[in-house]
Amino acid sequence: MTEPTAFSVPATIAYFSMDVAIDSDIPTYSGGLGILSGDTLRSAADLGVPMVAFTLLHRKGYFDQRLDAVGNQLESPSQWSPEKFLEALPPRVSVTIEGREVKIRAWQYRFPGIMGQTVPLLLLDTDLEENDSRDRVLTDHLYGGDDRYRLCQEAVLGLGGVQMLRALNYPGFKIYHMNEGHSALATIALLEQLSANRRFSETEIETVRRQCVFTTHTPVPAGHDRFPADLVHRVLGEARGALLRQVGVMDGSLNMTELALRLSGYVNAVSMRHGEVSREMFPGHRVEAITNGVHAEAWIAKPIATLFDRHIPDWRRDNCYLRHAIGFPLQQVRDAHAEAKRELLQQVRWLTGSQLDEAVFTLGFARRATAYKRGDLLFTDLDRLKNIARQVGPLQLIYAGKAHPRDDGGKAIIRRIFEAAAALANDVRVVYLENYDMALGKMICAGVDVWLNTPLRPQEASGTSGMKAALNGVPSLSVLDGWWIEGHIEGVTGWSIGGLGSGDGDTNTEVNSLYYKLGEVILPLYYNAPDKFAHVMRSAVAFNGSFFNTQRMMFQYLRNAYLPAWTNAQASLL
Repeated sequence: MTEPTAFSVPATIAYFSMDVAIDSDIPTYSGGLGILSGDTLRSAADLGVPMVAFTLLHRKGYFDQRLDAVGNQLESPSQWSPEKFLEALPPRVSVTIEGREVKIRAWQYRFPGIMGQTVPLLLLDTDLEENDSRDRVLTDHLYGGDDRYRLCQEAVLGLGGVQMLRALNYPGFKIYHMNEGHSALATIALLEQLSANRRFSETEIETVRRQCVFTTHTPVPAGHDRFPADLVHRVLGEARGALLRQVGVMDGSLNMTELALRLSGYVNAVSMRHGEVSREMFPGHRVEAITNGVHAEAWIAKPIATLFDRHIPDWRRDNCYLRHAIGFPLQQVRDAHAEAKRELLQQVRWLTGSQLDEAVFTLGFARRATAYKRGDLLFTDLDRLKNIARQVGPLQLIYAGKAHPRDDGGKAIIRRIFEAAAALANDVRVVYLENYDMALGKMICAGVDVWLNTPLRPQEASGTSGMKAALNGVPSLSVLDGWWIEGHIEGVTGWSIGGLGSGDGDTNTEVNSLYYKLGEVILPLYYNAPDKFAHVMRSAVAFNGSFFNTQRMMFQYLRNAYLPAWTNAQASLL
């Protein structure tokens, strides 16, 4: 007999995201947005939430990364077979793009929940024989191509996703959750369903608004998709261009975030600080904040999960019980982490041939390689880093992360890390692991001793890599931005780089703070006071792991976004 759902809502929630992380063998994700989407759907399945999700198939994935001897990134398509992992569904729907009818089918993956429920993910695919050759490739590349390609993809996701939802005949009232602005055209599809002549009153716009939820992830204006008006008219047609003008979101260009903001009844940022930034970016819009989380079971390494099972048997069903980790015996914490570290270093040796030392303090950094994440900040003063290793205690560094194929700045950061590794070779071991994916990320988060994060404030909307580390008892050394402002307790859950004062955001201050914390606080604690260091590890689980998870996050969406949307819609019918 199936257990009752943990929390439900009397509506079908349609969740849209341009990328979703399912598994390392299914390369339909690039980084944090996709990881967040996948973890959201895992927790929805665990809690029995009536959700169906939409993304694109990305037949050629993001890309496979190879690095040469000096750190030059080489890219190739990710080869995978949808037939091996997914179920093809029979319905066909269509959208009009550049005046052509583009047929769309869906492939299904089901996220399994811990109580037997599942959440379906529908991956939309235009590679059909009846489509024009220009259209068959629209769902091939994740975040690839030019503005035209991107807008066509967003039409398939938003317009096509709504059509597919209707074709599959999911029951009951629908709530539409747009994870970032890529799927904002779903709102236009909903408006078009209300009127055949495509002329809308504010009442009809309000009807759509009551059904829609929008989550923004980008604290930088340049990161929001914007398309020139002539391109919008060419791709979507004159009638839809006129509709967008009527809605008030297109003058010289179409801003997809503004479209989602205009037609959503609930809007949220993904951390407390990101909420503040977003309200400054979008004056006149009410923007709440629901801080991101990660799926606990998906990211906890086996040795750590075994420790949890021994002391907290119900941690999977209720992540709040991870608070009880505060009572774990310190030796057991150290032993579990040592096993996770051993597994990571064995993987490093297999991948690179480098033999790192299990007894040496290991710092980890695995993020998308792009300018604002500043992956090379630690190497600002190589002599100072050498002196720390010589005078305080040895350290070794593990890096990983891909740069977008068109991000020359991100690629340059990888090369600088390789240059620093060569310069430090006699004092500090540095390895860079290529082709970073979910499986490798899980091992690094669990196996390093401290997680390093150095974003340029306030450009870290939330960040989830440090949350994964905390679940595994790995504390963070991080700039105070995104989630870390909420999760940081100095010397208890980890350590800050710099502060929040007006003078603490400059690079020199942060670099000095980074070296000071590493050389004067963290390494002495690690080598000279292992019990005190284990206290920090244990507290990271108890204070951060018990809160920064998608189970808590999903409850917040249910209470604050989905249930009010359903209640408001029902009230409007009375």
